[in-house]
Amino acid sequence: MSTPPSAAQTQQGYAWGAPPVIPPPPKKSGVGLMLAVIGGIFVVIVAVLTTLALIGNELKGGFPRARFTLTLPHTLIDGHYKLAKDSSATLGRTLEKNWARSWDAKAAHGVVGEYVPTAGDRGALVVTGMYGRFKHTGKVRARVLENHDRTTSHVTLLVPPKDVTLSGSGTTVACEVLTRTWRDGKRVTYPVCAWADGNTWARVAQMTLNAAMDSDLKAAARTTLRIRSEMVKAIG
Repeated sequence: MSTPPSAAQTQQGYAWGAPPVIPPPPKKSGVGLMLAVIGGIFVVIVAVLTTLALIGNELKGGFPRARFTLTLPHTLIDGHYKLAKDSSATLGRTLEKNWARSWDAKAAHGVVGEYVPTAGDRGALVVTGMYGRFKHTGKVRARVLENHDRTTSHVTLLVPPKDVTLSGSGTTVACEVLTRTWRDGKRVTYPVCAWADGNTWARVAQMTLNAAMDSDLKAAARTTLRIRSEMVKAIG
C-alpha cells in the first residue's frame, strides 16, 4: 500500500503535488522580430518575382526571326491599281502605338496605303498592315478583322469572318463582308480580308465596284494573296 507523499515532496512538485513550473522561453527582442518578418517578406517577394520572370520569359519567347518586311509598291495586281496615298507616317504610327503593348507583336511597324484603279474606275483598295515579329497568328488575324474605323461612318457586319484556304496556298486568309454608311447617306458593301504570318499582317478592304457587286469571299481571298505576294519582300 502506497503512502501519501510528504509535505516536503509536495512542495518540491513531485507525485501528487503541483507539477514543476516550466519557465517561459526568453522573449525575442524587437529587432530580432522585425528581422524575422522582413526575412519572410523578402522570401515571398523573391518567389513572386521569380514566377513573374518565368511568365514574362514564356510570353516573350516564341517570336520568329525577322526575315520579311511589308512594302507599298507603286502598283498592285499587274498594274491595275496605283498608289494614291501613303499614310504610313500618320496612321501607321497610330498602329504602332496601339500594338506597342501587345504580347503577340514585337518590333512592329505600321504600313497604310490607298490604291485606286489605273483605268479610272471608281473605288479603292485600302491596305492596313504591319511588319515585325508576330506569334499566335490566328489570334492576330482575328484581331485585325475586329478593328473597323467608325470615326466617319457606320459599319455593319453582313458576313462574319471565315477562314479561306485556297488550294496550293499555305497561307490562311480570313474574309468578311461589311456595309459602310457615311453621314451623307452613301453606302457601299464590300469584302475585307486579312492574313497574318510570323513577320507580316495586313487587312485589305476591297472597296471596288467589282468586289462590291460580287462579294465572293474566295475571289476576295485570291486577290488578297496576290496583293500579299507583291507587298511582302525579303529583308536584305
